[in-house]
Amino acid sequence: MKKNIYVILIFAIILFISCKKSEKQINPFYNDVVEKLSDAIGYEIKDKNLNAISIAIIKQDDFFWAEGFGFIDEEKKIKADENTIYRVGSVSKLFTDIAIMKKSEVGGIDIDLPIQNYLPKFNPKNIYNNKPITLRQLMSHRAGILREPAYGNYFADNEPSLKKTVESINKSSLIHPPGTKTKYSNAGIAVVGYTLEKVFQKPYVEFMQENVLNPLGMNNSSFKFKNSMSLNLAEANMWSYDGRSFKAPRFELGMIPAGSLYSSVTDLAKFVNMIFSDGSLSGEKFINPGTLKEMFTPQFTNSEESGYGIGFRISKHNNYKMVSHGGAIYGYSTQLSALPEPKIGVVVASSVDISNSITRKISSYALDLLIAKERRLQLPEYIKTKSIEKEIADNLIGDYENALNRITIKKIENRIILENDYFEVPIKKFNSKFISDGKINQAGILIEKRGDTLIVNKKEYQKVIKHSDPNFPKDWLGLIGEYGWDHNILYVYEDAGSLWVLIEWIEKNKLIQENKSLFKFPKKTGMYRGEKLNFKINANGIATEVSILNGPIFKRRSPLSLTKKIFKITPIKSIDELRKEAERSNPPLGNSKSEKFDLIEIKSIDKSIKYDIRYASENNFMGSKFYKTSNAFLQRPAAEALKRVNEKLRSYGFGLLIHDAYRPWYVTKMFWDATPEDKKIFVANPQNGSRHNRGCAVDLTLYELSTGSPVEMVSGYDEFTERAFPYYYGGTTKQRSLRDLLRKKMESEGFSVYEYEWWHFDYKDWKKYGIGNLKFEDIK
Repeated sequence: MKKNIYVILIFAIILFISCKKSEKQINPFYNDVVEKLSDAIGYEIKDKNLNAISIAIIKQDDFFWAEGFGFIDEEKKIKADENTIYRVGSVSKLFTDIAIMKKSEVGGIDIDLPIQNYLPKFNPKNIYNNKPITLRQLMSHRAGILREPAYGNYFADNEPSLKKTVESINKSSLIHPPGTKTKYSNAGIAVVGYTLEKVFQKPYVEFMQENVLNPLGMNNSSFKFKNSMSLNLAEANMWSYDGRSFKAPRFELGMIPAGSLYSSVTDLAKFVNMIFSDGSLSGEKFINPGTLKEMFTPQFTNSEESGYGIGFRISKHNNYKMVSHGGAIYGYSTQLSALPEPKIGVVVASSVDISNSITRKISSYALDLLIAKERRLQLPEYIKTKSIEKEIADNLIGDYENALNRITIKKIENRIILENDYFEVPIKKFNSKFISDGKINQAGILIEKRGDTLIVNKKEYQKVIKHSDPNFPKDWLGLIGEYGWDHNILYVYEDAGSLWVLIEWIEKNKLIQENKSLFKFPKKTGMYRGEKLNFKINANGIATEVSILNGPIFKRRSPLSLTKKIFKITPIKSIDELRKEAERSNPPLGNSKSEKFDLIEIKSIDKSIKYDIRYASENNFMGSKFYKTSNAFLQRPAAEALKRVNEKLRSYGFGLLIHDAYRPWYVTKMFWDATPEDKKIFVANPQNGSRHNRGCAVDLTLYELSTGSPVEMVSGYDEFTERAFPYYYGGTTKQRSLRDLLRKKMESEGFSVYEYEWWHFDYKDWKKYGIGNLKFEDIK
């Protein structure tokens, strides 16, 4: 009997394994398609430092392939697969809209009646002859409603109800007359979802599960996070222009219908298959073909080829109509694209924030491969770029303008970056061309250079010398700063004499002042076009908060930059305890082949270099004295290089002001042991030793030769905040120009800036030296 049971078990296991394997099997005709896509995705993961990407491609009745790449948990080495769960952001809107359209077929809802027929209390201010808002307008982003509601918006993490989220829109005014202009609105789709909740008297999440997700067989999908998803949810990362990277937050939006769906590419592929089956799935009708056709038709426009249909973005791909939608939500990026005529579709999801240009590029490539395969044509190659050669890059770097726009090409570490009036993106070489190649723009920018003329997408820009200290209203200084949440900071800064805002980490907007506290976003570009930014200003002229008018409110973050106070931490241990422990500890052993120390006093070779040795006073981040004397020592080659930097700065009217140089190891240990965990990126780990300990690092700033006063940088010295980052976006043109001048001159003599501190520079030969622990008074 036992033997029979074992035989049955073995047979069951074999059957299970073979079934699992069959899910991965593909039509051999498409092997080369899979090979090329796998190679392309692997390239992007490595080149763009991505976590996980999952993909599903569909050729109805002929081919289906789904796979995952990278890791959903890098630390635990858990690999992504076709069933990895992602937050799919605005792809959620398709499901909300199709739920409305499905119910409209049976007379439950009329999408052309005023929305007040279903939500009598929904009444945003409408100054446009009271032309009513309809569900059709809301679903095609033609209702004229603001992008984000005051509550439950993309920024706020307090998770209000859908009801409260929609009610908050009543405080707003319409941006455009209903039905006239496209104004993409998350708030509008929240209204659509709330309509379902009110009309059918069931919470939105439950309604969608029962009426949309379950009938489609999307068993691994939900509009609310489930604990069962934890093991298969991809860990997601955020990033910023100034170099920070951190784990994405996970909170539920109040506007759930607009962006809160959790799903996998295999589940989303079922939705695509339903489209290809004219609204049916597994022989069961889900929605009428005529309804789908209506959703695929651009609304409120004469064009039949582009614009928003109902939910779907309508465009052309390789002469086929394409229906699609992208999605982006904290740490996740998704693209769903389908060609209804040849019945070819693709879904791509990534677990890195705002990597939509990559998911779109991979989606487009997948469609091109399948079309070429169907036509028996040679398969296209994926666009892979290379770094631009140094000589060419140096020739490109500079500031350029035409009558309407500006372009800056700059170097950040080893990358060449193009910055325009909207975003910034790396540029790289493809064949003989220079193209954009980053997370937010893939080959959308083509660059040529002819003499001092830069040609960007066939538009000419002339090289100019950027004014390093432009005039601007001084009351703007009270507006400049950071606002909002750690997970989504809004930056207000001055650039070239104008006030700018950097919002949602990547989008720049030049503001137009309407009055002292009210500024307009651009009319024609950006996510918030047509909207306004309103500052709440106190009696001292300092803005305490800023709001997108009648929408999200962003509270001012740390006011340190306004008060000019020295940044301080609360040490984990007392100074006496830290000192005793550090002085009786031994530094790590250095390299036996290390060069002999040759520390010299910096002032001994250039008396015009000034000192403000912070650790010889209490004027530092720990509020304690660490050195008995105000000295600054460096290894001789580093000191001589620093002298040359100081000489170069004289023609600019500046000199060097030293805050710290050689630092005994025991002081480094005191700093490390005193500093809270979340600030340790600003102090060196004593187990490795600091480059200061080797006499090859210097902390410094500039002073004005004419006054002897230190210049004002974007942040103070030893300020343990992101404002200290060398490429931080905020502040004024003058502050950033001085910071950049210091960095460029230091780099020209063999120093490199520390990635988290604009004031800290390491000399190129630091590896040649061991770790020093001599106190200043013992240096001879």
